[in-house]
Amino acid sequence: MKVFKYSLIALALAGLTACSLDGDDGEDGAAGQNGNNGLNSLTVQTELAMGDANCPNSGVRIDSGLDTDSDDTLADSEITATSYVCVPAETSVSTDQLLTSLNNDYFVSGQAEIETAKNTWLRATGTASTNDVQSTTSQSGVTKHASVEAAVASLKGKAKNVILFVGDGMGVSTVTAARILEGQMNGESGEENQLSFDRFPFAGLSKTYNVDAQTPDSAGTMTAMMSGVKTDVGVIGVDENIERGDCSTVAGSELVTALELAELAGKSTGIISTARITHATPAATYAKSADRNWEDISDMPADAVDAGCTDIASQLISFEADMEARFDGADVDGIEVIMGGGRRHFLPKDAAFNSPDASSSVEGDRTDNRDLTAEWTSLYPNGRYIYDQSGFDGLNTETTERVFGLFNESHMQYEADRSNDIAGEPSISEMTETAIKILDNNDDGFFLMVESGRIDHAHHAGNAYGALTDTIALSEAVAVADELTNDDDTLIIVTADHGHVFTIAGYPKRGNPILGKVVNVGADEPASAADGMPYTTVGYMNGLGFRDLGDETDADEGYGYAVDAGRKDLSDVDTTTPGYHQEALIPLSSETHSGEDVGIYAKGPGAFLVNSTNEQSVIFHVMDFAGDLIGEAEAAIE
Repeated sequence: MKVFKYSLIALALAGLTACSLDGDDGEDGAAGQNGNNGLNSLTVQTELAMGDANCPNSGVRIDSGLDTDSDDTLADSEITATSYVCVPAETSVSTDQLLTSLNNDYFVSGQAEIETAKNTWLRATGTASTNDVQSTTSQSGVTKHASVEAAVASLKGKAKNVILFVGDGMGVSTVTAARILEGQMNGESGEENQLSFDRFPFAGLSKTYNVDAQTPDSAGTMTAMMSGVKTDVGVIGVDENIERGDCSTVAGSELVTALELAELAGKSTGIISTARITHATPAATYAKSADRNWEDISDMPADAVDAGCTDIASQLISFEADMEARFDGADVDGIEVIMGGGRRHFLPKDAAFNSPDASSSVEGDRTDNRDLTAEWTSLYPNGRYIYDQSGFDGLNTETTERVFGLFNESHMQYEADRSNDIAGEPSISEMTETAIKILDNNDDGFFLMVESGRIDHAHHAGNAYGALTDTIALSEAVAVADELTNDDDTLIIVTADHGHVFTIAGYPKRGNPILGKVVNVGADEPASAADGMPYTTVGYMNGLGFRDLGDETDADEGYGYAVDAGRKDLSDVDTTTPGYHQEALIPLSSETHSGEDVGIYAKGPGAFLVNSTNEQSVIFHVMDFAGDLIGEAEAAIE
């Protein structure tokens, strides 16, 4: 389509330069007198990127005027006329086109931000100047400068593999505190430490708001990252035209995700989460749902089921069939690696179907009597369904074609509590390593999404220790991925979907325990607030508030006590223990997300596009540029 669009512009410009042929050639007129030397007339054409105010779908601005100072350029004061030749908006989409978002404002804006990032990088590296985007036409002829697009064209599609790490709830303060905690655990002061992704060469910020919300949720934010289109709170894989909870509004609002594009392109695909695999973040890679809470059929209202909407767990099992039904000419082989929690959404509500390590008397929640784990095994007889550490350890990554691992009834354990799992479960690093070793058996490459979902949950519980240790575990997983892949052909992005109301405050001295009480520079004893009591460096704006649970490593234990917000006398409390829950100002049944920007860290092909402050939806466009996901997918189904 892009070739066709630019041909329209070329024809328009050709018409402008040839307009003299349409008039009287004057051969029958009287001879004119010799005139004075005139001023040089110039026409300057400037390419306009996607998202331009005058040509939203890109185009060319044409300035004409008199070059009064004969410098072969047109200053603003010399321009006498300006016109635009704009690429028209898409009004129809053929069956072989993948994007239902061609005219979506956020998608168009994302494409424009990518163009801006290209120019920023080229100018910063001295590869191009601002004149490279202009073509100058004068009486003496036409001079064509190398276009920015041509200068970076060789970089597009260089990433055979794309890995997206999402620290759910991993705001900037969480990254900072985790960095310090890891350093202190290693015997350092902490502040000078670097997490694995701190060392990535490119970084920027992401604006996390949803279309309808200043402070977002994971469903809307992950949909933006995976599709390039921002959407509403609480919906999965659909645009903002959806009405949450209304099944009838799903049709026509579905978006295409980076994982789906990778599938269409023939790449292997994988999803890892320490949360339920049907939870908002992982679900946004594969599902389309009017409500993030429709994880299984028992979570859905009867009218939605009757209207034909399917639950998120069912969509994961039918992913391959759904893709081939949705796209004419598609031939996909399904997701090769699925690992996380959430068994309850795949099993019938019948104790006969309990797993050996079930923690509830009836593990399953499904009310339709379907055992989706058995259905998956039937669909993929060469695949391996596993549910514990033993099964995980038995995988042979060179011969295993695909794996479906559900390691817990609900979410997987917090990293700090993982040793207490009934049957044992792998760490996020172990899952990442195994996934990459399975996926890279495909010579065409792979797409992998890895979520550390329980950073978010520990913050909601008001337990900084749990959130920070899970962030450190994510950093270790990123280091594993970096070690197993090559910067020449693998783009790695690390980011968050949103932050939390988690703060680092006071004036503690260098090396003060990040989970401890504030000790000022030059002092040895904790500082006192105006109320005469000590206070901690980290805390929460809202939430459940104070708990002193000692060595408890399950942050969710805090929900078993009444809300206890406000100030407490911490003089005799060890605030560095795993079970300490920080004070909160505003009493709530659960701590909330925050609305500030979050970090984006990148390395590998296309990583140079990550800079400055971006709409969160731009992350999709970076991945698409690096892997040419849209181009490869469209080519595969033509």
